[in-house]
Amino acid sequence: MGENLQSRVRLRPVDLAREHGLSTQAIRNYEEAGILPAAGRTPHGYRTYTSLHAGALRAFLALLPGHGHRTATSIMRAVNRGTADEAFRIIDESHAQLLDDRRTLQAVERALRDLEPTAAPEPGAGSESVAGSVAGSVAGSGSAVGSVAGSDGTFIGPLAGKLGIRPATLRKWEGAGLVRPRRDPRTGYRVYDDADVRDARLAHQLRRGGYLLEQIAPLIAQVRAAGGLEPLEAALSDWRGRLSARGRAMLTGAAELEAYLRERG
Repeated sequence: MGENLQSRVRLRPVDLAREHGLSTQAIRNYEEAGILPAAGRTPHGYRTYTSLHAGALRAFLALLPGHGHRTATSIMRAVNRGTADEAFRIIDESHAQLLDDRRTLQAVERALRDLEPTAAPEPGAGSESVAGSVAGSVAGSGSAVGSVAGSDGTFIGPLAGKLGIRPATLRKWEGAGLVRPRRDPRTGYRVYDDADVRDARLAHQLRRGGYLLEQIAPLIAQVRAAGGLEPLEAALSDWRGRLSARGRAMLTGAAELEAYLRERG
């Protein structure tokens, strides 16, 4: 490999940087991080690169949009160490994460179908009344959680357990306005009714989709206030588009990585 590197056309750091609008320092950083193979040196100590380095750079930059910086870096490091199987394993895990994200999106879309209002709110009805009209369960929200508090709701522990989160997370969501449990007058414990469970499930799905609490709060508030699903549908459309773009970017990255692997021989 060393002989092949020296036999290729020599490129300066600026040559690699200029093609992609990068700085020469970025090129040196990529080399030090193991994203690029080690550079050759002139008798005066200057770095020299080859078409192989140019291919590595193209592969890395193509992997970035689909896999993210950390994963793309791990892939390139593995390839440059000569452990291609490790690189393939990392790529498989990244694709598995994308599939999991798609399944999460589908779960949220199913939740939206369950949130369709069954009846129009009465004129002048307040937000609590409208929320009741769309309090249909999300994937069987009320009965599936285990209503330890009785038929009127469930406590924080069983709900957190069903969602696979900590009770502290539910308390944080309450502080952000995502859920609004009432307090049991005898014990002071939080009690989550069907609408609260629905909101908690919806918040959980959107959090898994990468949305921030401050982005989720207005969506849930609008569902409560008007029973309208348009805000969520717009968010899910954007989410769906980002997943599709990520999948396509993975294809582009795979093509460039394959070209780099071929050049490495």
